[in-house]
Amino acid sequence: MTSLTHANEAGFFGDHGGRFLPPHLEAPIAEVAAAYAEAKDDPAFIAEYEALLADYVGRPSPLFLAQRLTAELGGARIYLKREDLNHTGAHKINHTLGEVLLAKRMGKKKVIAETGAGQHGVALATAAALLGLECEIHMGAIDIAKQHPNVVRMRLLGATVVPVESGGRCLKDAVDSAFGMWAADFGETMFAIGSVVGPDPFPSMVRDFQSVVGREARAQILEKECRLPTALIAAVGGGSNAMGLFSAFLEDPDVAIYGVEPAGRGLDHPGDHAAAMTLGSPGVIHGMQTLVLQDEAGEPWPVHSIASGLDYPGVGPQHAHLRDVGRATYVTATDDETLDAFTALCRTEGIIPAIESSHALAYAMKLAPTLSADDVIVVNLSGRGDKDIDFVAERLGMV
Repeated sequence: MTSLTHANEAGFFGDHGGRFLPPHLEAPIAEVAAAYAEAKDDPAFIAEYEALLADYVGRPSPLFLAQRLTAELGGARIYLKREDLNHTGAHKINHTLGEVLLAKRMGKKKVIAETGAGQHGVALATAAALLGLECEIHMGAIDIAKQHPNVVRMRLLGATVVPVESGGRCLKDAVDSAFGMWAADFGETMFAIGSVVGPDPFPSMVRDFQSVVGREARAQILEKECRLPTALIAAVGGGSNAMGLFSAFLEDPDVAIYGVEPAGRGLDHPGDHAAAMTLGSPGVIHGMQTLVLQDEAGEPWPVHSIASGLDYPGVGPQHAHLRDVGRATYVTATDDETLDAFTALCRTEGIIPAIESSHALAYAMKLAPTLSADDVIVVNLSGRGDKDIDFVAERLGMV
């Protein structure tokens, strides 16, 4: 039975999810599914994972009231869930530690993955170094150029970075490349996917590891405000940071939920945006059925976002289900709106956010003034913007 919070036995959230696999990937995916089903119910595995979150990542991450931004905008109070303060600078470390622990439990010697903005790659390389596994990261050539600091970090941490020159040379193509390499060497390697996407069990597994964000945010806002928030806002590419926050509030109907995807240069033309929830249609990509930006033949469109971590033509299947049943609303922010939000948070709060997170901030800046001073918004600040400063400086004419 499908619910808001869990997939059914076939891995579907409503009409979305499942496993759509070529024969050569059926065995490695089944192996991961069986291993995770056992590990998630093992108190020793969970205890080791939670100890690393506390002592290595530095959890819980703070929930911070952005007082100056709130005062400037008027209306609702804006809280930021500070995932940017985690070790490695983003939410990605929450699930990569779980994935590498699982790979080690399975007796694997290596983890392999894709990355867009590089935050998943850095976090996976970090977890692999900590736990003694090899790491291979596939990254689109365009993103390598945009995110050079993260490429250096991955290499310093001992990872092999594989440039992907095929297709659009961005996140979708990096996923294709990494899946292909894994299929050729799954005996000693585990694929450690970077979001709530892919064939079952990956959307549920990554969601489970990221759910710490929502559990903490719920407890923190109750302590600070003695109430649940009016609204939650998070950026959505594949959707891991958003699902991490949303997961603890799905059964609270009075809490509005907003996912913000990239409108890029505008929604009028394929290739100018990555708004799969807004303009996508049902299709299959990377082993899952979900909403996909695609042509009439079912081929994914080229996509664009100022944020390398959001330029993906699909979306996690649980997000697609939440949209179908009306539990979450999915909106967009353009590149220009995102840059405005980025600079606003720098100026008002002394926080340099990731460009990905700035999509959520952009919508919060629209929503807050329409609400009252009694309302409360929680924004997932999914990462810090150190990786983006050279690119932003160039865009803003600072260099």
